[in-house]
Amino acid sequence: MEVRDGLVSGSYVDLTLRIMRDFGAHATHRQYRTFRVVPGPYEGRTYWIEGDMSSASYFLAAAAITEGQIRVRGINPHTLQGDRGFIDVLETMGCRVRWYTDAVELMGGPLRGVTVDMARMPDAVQTLAVVAGFATGETRITGVRHLRYKETDRLAALRRELDKMGIRSALTDDTMVIRGGKPRGADIDTYGDHRMAMSFAVAGLRLPGMAIRDPDCVGKSFPNFWEVLETLR
Repeated sequence: MEVRDGLVSGSYVDLTLRIMRDFGAHATHRQYRTFRVVPGPYEGRTYWIEGDMSSASYFLAAAAITEGQIRVRGINPHTLQGDRGFIDVLETMGCRVRWYTDAVELMGGPLRGVTVDMARMPDAVQTLAVVAGFATGETRITGVRHLRYKETDRLAALRRELDKMGIRSALTDDTMVIRGGKPRGADIDTYGDHRMAMSFAVAGLRLPGMAIRDPDCVGKSFPNFWEVLETLR
């Protein structure tokens, strides 16, 4: 197989290749441009499926914006998932992080703006954008051009919904800049996008008056999200 345009979200490719190899496949690549898989059967084995970092990001963000504390279990500290980097971003913003063998603990604190390339963790961009609204100063998010072609144009959708909350933002082709301030509650449109719903829902743990329209869209990736989120109250 040959990739003719630049590969996006390469961390997910790394994860897929590792799992294929764990089950006995011979899979290689050359600079993520050409991929070769040798035909042959997979080998059955007992396998531990690590927790999903994208899903974990919402609860870590919740602790960040409320200056609370949370421990998320089932997390591999050495995971190849790109969204593992979101924890490093929160730490740079002012949170404290403690790693365990199969868990991560995050303690929120006063947040400050950062500059970060999110090309390897695109599913955490919306979550970071909401967190940035509660931070002091400006957050500059780069490497996000391809978010225009997800379930919705996520960059345009983010800007519209952040504006409803009184959070100023600006867009260029590959960058989003968010100016932190004093967010307010708002009715949030989700555009049928599960990550829009979950990202903005986190703000409701701190802001009164937050409402998420079409909440059932979370069913794509996290059907019981609302039940789990409610336990944080």
